Amino acid sequence: MGLRCDSAGSVAEARTLLANHDYQLCLTDMRLPDGEGLDIVRHIGECHSQTPVAVITAFGSTENAVAALKAGAFDYLAKPVALDQLRTLVKSALEVPGEKDTATRIAGLVGDSAVMVQVKETIAKLARNLAPVYISGESGTGKERAARLMHGQGPRAGGAFVAVNCGAIPENLMESEFFGYRKGAFTGAESDRDGFFQAADSGTLFLDEVADLPLAMQVKLLRAIQEKRVRKVGATQEEAVDVRIISATHKDLRACVDAGTFRQDLYYRLNVIELRLPPLRERQEDIPDLVEAVLSRIVAAAGSQRPRVTEAALRALQSYSFPGNVRELENILERAHALCDGDVIDVDDLQLQPQGDSEPVVGRSEESLDDYLNRVERQAILEALQQTQNNRTAAARVLGITFRSLRYRLERLGIE
Repeated sequence: MGLRCDSAGSVAEARTLLANHDYQLCLTDMRLPDGEGLDIVRHIGECHSQTPVAVITAFGSTENAVAALKAGAFDYLAKPVALDQLRTLVKSALEVPGEKDTATRIAGLVGDSAVMVQVKETIAKLARNLAPVYISGESGTGKERAARLMHGQGPRAGGAFVAVNCGAIPENLMESEFFGYRKGAFTGAESDRDGFFQAADSGTLFLDEVADLPLAMQVKLLRAIQEKRVRKVGATQEEAVDVRIISATHKDLRACVDAGTFRQDLYYRLNVIELRLPPLRERQEDIPDLVEAVLSRIVAAAGSQRPRVTEAALRALQSYSFPGNVRELENILERAHALCDGDVIDVDDLQLQPQGDSEPVVGRSEESLDDYLNRVERQAILEALQQTQNNRTAAARVLGITFRSLRYRLERLGIE
């Protein structure tokens, strides 16, 4: 990724380096000769809060990961560390805004169009209170980034922000993942473990793709939100949790309620305030600013020269429909930056899909929206697998998603 790194062998060495340099990321092991990784996490939170810090934990050591998140770490990796997971973590760290940054500095919420000014004003208002917020919008519009902004600008900024993809958790593991479990609760439960609610205590729990929760789990989630108490699997006593809930999905949650796949009482509990994020095609005047912001991040991560985007390329981007929204724009620019000749990105470098294949769904009476989206998603995944000779890790990188997310989509779509 073209990054420059410094290394420290102890907590003391790390503190010295932090005192003399500004870093975009600190990655620490949990065990160090003169202390723990948690010592570094706390020190950074107190003295260098603009620096994101992540921890590396032993395999299965969820307790350490939860402790690190509570202490202020923005993420963690479990050993053995997979290279694609490390790349994803580093990319996420480079996108974390500093204390003085505003929403305009975050790719996905960049822009001064009227609709985005309203979105950012709404986020600023929502950040000041702890009411549950439901974020609606198409895939790739920046729902998690908006949730992180609400958390980072609000009174719980010092607490953990725990993001959960509800559609990526097997149904038989959901209760233990959300609420934790006690030692001996089931085969393999060799010690007590906290869940997402405990990890997000005094912070924010972001439930992404909440519409994918099975009905049985929706009942338990509703009770946890209402009572502010959870019971670990295998426990007899409940424990109090203080969590702000932000939820999101690309689906029409009201339609899910009408169809009977989502509980109405949970819908009203989550949707106290709704924030709608517009698709990129509704704010095309923001594309030049978005291009600027995304390219700045790309060249910072790669340590390369900044390419110039031609006027023709900008016009092509502004006339493109972007079915994948800002996430698709990021992927287009990353590919163009890697493949362009010299220091200029032109129209051919963008490799935009023909408009007939990428137009948003309008008046498609012959198939439902879900069927259409599944068909497009299946086609994109199959093309990526073919391009990478069925290497799933490489295919995930081509698609701009995590390996875990790709594996979930393969199972959901029945692709072997």
